[in-house]
Amino acid sequence: MTRYAALLQGVNVGGRTSVPMAELRELLGELGHTGVATYLRSGNAVFTSDHGDEDTLAAGIAQALEARFGRSVACLVRDAAYLAQVAANCPFPAAELEGRQLHVTFYDRPVEPARFASVDPAAHLPEEFRLGDRALYLYVPDGLGRSKLAAALSRPAVTRGLVATSRNWNTVEALVGMTRD
Repeated sequence: MTRYAALLQGVNVGGRTSVPMAELRELLGELGHTGVATYLRSGNAVFTSDHGDEDTLAAGIAQALEARFGRSVACLVRDAAYLAQVAANCPFPAAELEGRQLHVTFYDRPVEPARFASVDPAAHLPEEFRLGDRALYLYVPDGLGRSKLAAALSRPAVTRGLVATSRNWNTVEALVGMTRD
């Protein structure tokens, strides 16, 4: 049995796609997962399963969400060890920053640095980004809402073909704690 986090893309943000967390917990239980809990209202759930790999689990959750809510919701699933590794490998001084200043964008697969070649890091200082394992770490001292670097990194020309979803550092740490065995 492995502990996982399900990261739903773009739910309960801006009124576009509503997924009540009580229904998400119920749905995950119906899929045979145990120890289900949600964090906040923005599509973060943790569960225990022995049903397969991350991609298979994500596909099953996405299919069930579409069947239940009638709309497509992209989902990434990451196991506890991966989330702990993401936290441990943060290239920025997370302990010294506010949670709103540090974000992680999770991708469905590894991304090559060449994908971000059109983004000039020097033009966005003091904001910075670094690539990790299927993740991008983003330091935005004034928060995400005002970040020109975040906008440049999320342009369709940069993200085409990827499933991506971002979480602030407080959420990353909470999910690490919730998935810890």
